[in-house]
Amino acid sequence: MNKVAFIFHTPPHGSAAGREGLDAVLATSALSEELAVFFIGDGVYQLKSAQAPAAIHGRDYAPTFGLLELYDIEHIYVCADALMKRNLALADLCIEAQACTQEELTRLLGEYDVRLTF
Repeated sequence: MNKVAFIFHTPPHGSAAGREGLDAVLATSALSEELAVFFIGDGVYQLKSAQAPAAIHGRDYAPTFGLLELYDIEHIYVCADALMKRNLALADLCIEAQACTQEELTRLLGEYDVRLTF
């Protein structure tokens, strides 16, 4: 089975990419145990705790990322540089993730046969 990486690089609101990506991760977890999830650039906002999307008539789906643990998805990486540029810390995220430098993320992504971007 191919190793699959899911890359989130867009902010959580303004498009359906984040919700669709999360659905794809959860669905693929039934077919493969070789998964990883990466949050880079504005994608780090996907995991920000205490979002208030109701103000823009959006749905707060960030807590649903908590299902990744239930689905045994253990490889969750977040770009440390992106967090820093957005004044966020690991403590600001709604799930646990491993902070990595851009170089580390590039190396890790190279280990996956398939990369899906959302």
